[in-house]
Amino acid sequence: MRIVFMGTPEFAVPSLNALLEAGHQVCGVFCQPDKPVGRHQNKLQPPPVKVVAQEHDIPVFQPTKLRDGTALAQLQEWNPELIVVAAYGRILPDEILHLPPKGCINVHSSLLPRYRGAAPIHWAIVNGDEETGVTIMDMATELDAGDIISQVKTPIDSEETVEMLHDRLAQLGGTLLVQTVADIAAGTAVRTKQEASQVTYAPMLSRALSPINWKRTAKEIHNQVRGLVPWPATSTDIFGGETVKVFSVCEPDLTTQKEAGTILAANQQGIDVACGDGKVIRILELQAPGSRRMAAADYLRGHPIKVDDQA
Repeated sequence: MRIVFMGTPEFAVPSLNALLEAGHQVCGVFCQPDKPVGRHQNKLQPPPVKVVAQEHDIPVFQPTKLRDGTALAQLQEWNPELIVVAAYGRILPDEILHLPPKGCINVHSSLLPRYRGAAPIHWAIVNGDEETGVTIMDMATELDAGDIISQVKTPIDSEETVEMLHDRLAQLGGTLLVQTVADIAAGTAVRTKQEASQVTYAPMLSRALSPINWKRTAKEIHNQVRGLVPWPATSTDIFGGETVKVFSVCEPDLTTQKEAGTILAANQQGIDVACGDGKVIRILELQAPGSRRMAAADYLRGHPIKVDDQA
């Protein structure tokens, strides 16, 4: 099938590769503009999807706007049968949605109608979900509200971080996409409307989500930490007023009567902190201001912490 692919970050790369490996004619790629990087922001870094497209000599278009007519004109020139979107990062106007005869479909990293929006993988982990998946849907004017064409489910491991789950879902999305495009081409794809009463949202992340409230349960704190790496990451001012980022924790099989936020131990194993449910979180990896990400044991060599200090 003649396809225009729209995607930008690493999540979209397996979907593009899967279409190419399946023999589809990807006649063009849309992605976000190159980003400035480096200390002086004087170098431009191409998005991962652009890199793959150029390796396969696929034309790349990186518009800053989609509503000024230039994007529509480019699509009309490429004349795709189908547009495939995977983490493109822009909302398509109606004139683009209605252009290809086979429609526009989106690869979304949740089990819609749960977690419409920008950060479905993060919120699934933060909320302690035991299952997630990938949905491929027809695109509609309303964000992530189109009819569901296909889904695949997968369990979330209790120790899995956003980075781990992201990579798994990206691969699952590529596999599901090829199957779905084949069904669309054959005219056998079945659409199912999303159940409005089941809709939930996954809003964009911000640093406001970072501070750890030690009065919460150990499980909730664990989910917060693994659901917010690498950005915005969780944070705490547990160490004498110095705010640090917390990147990795575990839940040792320990209980305590101490007040939530109390330091219970600080040694080679990590930093144990009392939680609101009487259980314990052990901090394994952190980052102090102006420093690198490091093991808690390494941090303690230069920053001794007293047992019974309070967060």
